[in-house]
Amino acid sequence: MRDPRIDRLAEILIDHSCALQAGEKVLIEAIDLPDAALVARLIELAAARGATPLVTVKNNEILRTLYRTATAESMQLAGAFERARMESMDAYIGIRGAVNSNQFADVELGQLDLYQQHWWQPVHSEVRVPKTKWVVLRYPTPGFAQAAGMSTAAFEDFYFDVCTADYAAMQRDQEPLVRRMLAADRVRIVAPGTELEFSIQGIDVRPCFGQRNIPDGEVFTAPVRDSVNGTIRFNTPSRYQGTVFTDIEFVFERGKIVRATANEPEKLNQILDADEGARYIGEWSLGCNNRVRRPMLDTLFDEKIGGSFHLTPGNAYEECDNGNRSRIHWDLVLMQTPEHGGGEVWFDGQLLRKDGRFVPDDLAPLNQGLA
Repeated sequence: MRDPRIDRLAEILIDHSCALQAGEKVLIEAIDLPDAALVARLIELAAARGATPLVTVKNNEILRTLYRTATAESMQLAGAFERARMESMDAYIGIRGAVNSNQFADVELGQLDLYQQHWWQPVHSEVRVPKTKWVVLRYPTPGFAQAAGMSTAAFEDFYFDVCTADYAAMQRDQEPLVRRMLAADRVRIVAPGTELEFSIQGIDVRPCFGQRNIPDGEVFTAPVRDSVNGTIRFNTPSRYQGTVFTDIEFVFERGKIVRATANEPEKLNQILDADEGARYIGEWSLGCNNRVRRPMLDTLFDEKIGGSFHLTPGNAYEECDNGNRSRIHWDLVLMQTPEHGGGEVWFDGQLLRKDGRFVPDDLAPLNQGLA
């Protein structure tokens, strides 16, 4: 008997996230999934809507070998193949599991950069993100549960509760924050080890309520590219290109990261030197999903945590564009709830959020569920 939670999640992906219509083509990409139930249900629902589903199934152990042995030529060929397929799609659903979250830990950064440059950027940054209706999500696996410090059964309950949230209510609650961000110029952020200022004037704002990420719950924009000044010390670990980074600290001058330190400083700076745009910021976002309460080394969950924000070295999204371009897009999370040291966010001299809780009355619904 199929889990009814699978049916509900599949309906959200097809009808809410992708709003799939008759005659459209959707690519369903499944990586390291423990079973076929969700993919099978997505195929059924897409066909029932009169759409054409295509499926690709990948395995991280095979991808690891592919990345380790790749040359620039082989990555260019793979990227060209994947891009041609993506260009014929109207929608994309990416479901990523992980038997081993550290599967790429021993792949050299230079090899992973070949992937970023010749596969990820031309396929996902240049085609999938700006030109399709897309959504990406993780899938609950024992390894994912272990990273979250939970039993497999408890994590599955948590996962489906968070991922099948009331996204219509989330959209309504985010509207006042969108208005405030659109009207704001100067942003000031204070936290332990952090004193940062930048402008968001003239940059569009995007509320996120299940259309691109599952789970969801953030409102993002981008700093004016050259306006970021000060220091930020992130207090949430981040896994990127196979390495877990902790204690990341950036110093900015006129928008550029001029000093970067972490537990792996050499790898950190190698990533930031990938191209010119990697040392500038492409996104800033306030997390407001209060069902996600603590970091679990997974960006799609961690960046949505109520009381957090994330700041992103690298590529800006075209819908909230500050002109920065890079093959890097690395969401780094800073928690501002009391148990993580607290902090403040200010808009044009007005206190917007303190210790993870929004202060203005019109933003009070975004505090529901916080301790």
